[in-house]
This record gives sequence, structure tokens and C-alpha cells, in this order.
Amino acid sequence: MTEERPHAAVCAIVLAGGRATRMGGVDKGLQPFLGQPLVAHALHRLNGQSRGAPGLVAINANRNLDRYGQFGVPVWADLNNDFDGPLAGLQTAFLHCMAHAGSHFDTPRPIEFLLTVPCDSPLFPPDLLTRLHTALIDQRADIAIALAPELQNDGSTALRPQPVFALLKTTLRISLENYLSSGARKIDTWLYQHGVARVAFDQPHDAPQAFANANTLAELHTLERL
Repeated sequence: MTEERPHAAVCAIVLAGGRATRMGGVDKGLQPFLGQPLVAHALHRLNGQSRGAPGLVAINANRNLDRYGQFGVPVWADLNNDFDGPLAGLQTAFLHCMAHAGSHFDTPRPIEFLLTVPCDSPLFPPDLLTRLHTALIDQRADIAIALAPELQNDGSTALRPQPVFALLKTTLRISLENYLSSGARKIDTWLYQHGVARVAFDQPHDAPQAFANANTLAELHTLERL
């Protein structure tokens, strides 16, 4: 990535294509949080990344495409209507971000990385992309994922992987297509087939609720109060 536009070679996708069964089947990305839909908060966080916004930002959604289109970024649906989970969102993002690359830059250039964030964690860190990219490069990895502190039953804290907060090389597209073609769908299994850099967001300046997510409407309201 260049110093002038350090994140220009990154395509970022907000994953909002799930069924949200634990939220009663509503379209999760469109649920209000502090007066704005959850997806709007994700887009705001991406555009406010500490070293600049990704070169291309899009939404992965499978319902209410017209409403998602009002947020001013491309909206990419899964390649099928099966709601196959986050890997289906990655698959469509790999295809679309490569096709859109030249039209979003002054001179055509490939998109080297895909950044994924879920729509239901509206407080993710403003330096997420920078730290994931630094780890990926320094460790010569194919993928970098975030680790977030999580309170345990005994009162201690343990770092938990956040596989949907990931930075991936776009050269992994064929690997993902082969994995999905086999009928497999588990994101962790596919990720750990490759070299993965793990980035702990447990430093003193890191917000403890940065990766808090809302799987139910009650959790969303709790997060809103926090």
C-alpha cells in the first residue's frame, strides 16, 4: 500500500447478508442503533479508519437491496439465495471488488486485500485496518484476524478470535471457491487452512466494548445503553 493512499488497495465489505434468526428474522443491518441503522455505523467506522478509508467499500446484503442502496456504496448479494453465511459474502466480495478495482482509482490497479466487518458490531476500532495489515505483512501471512478480550465465568479475561473481522489477500479467491464447492461452510475451518496472523486488541487504549456484537434485539438495546 502506498504512503499517499495507504488503504487504496483494500476493498472493505460490511457483512449484512444473514437471516438474523436469533433477532427474529429481521434484517439486522437495518436495525436502529443510536438513531442510525447498524450498517450506517459500520460504514462510518470504515470511512473513519485512522490511516484513511479503504479504496472501495461495499455492503453484502440479500434482502432490502433498494434500502441498502441508499447508503451510497455498492450492494452485493450472495451468488445464490441460500443464505450460506459469511463465506458466501466473502465469495461475492472477492468477485465484485476485483471487477470494480479500476473504476475506483485514478489509474487501474488490482485490489490486493479484502477487509471484512460484520454489520452487528458498530463500535469496532478506528485502527482496525492498519493493525491487521501491519500484522499480515510483518508475519508474511495470508490472513489477519482480530482477537478481542472476553470476560470468562471466573472473572478472568481471555482473547477470543473474531473471524469476521479479517483482512485477506484477494489471491485466496480460488481457495475459497474450491472450499465452498466441496459443500463446506465453516469460516474457521477455511481460514485456518492458510497462514493466519492474530492481532490482539487488548492494549490500554483499546475500548473494551469495541467488538461487542448484537445477536438479539435485547443485546442490541444493551449495547445501545453502553
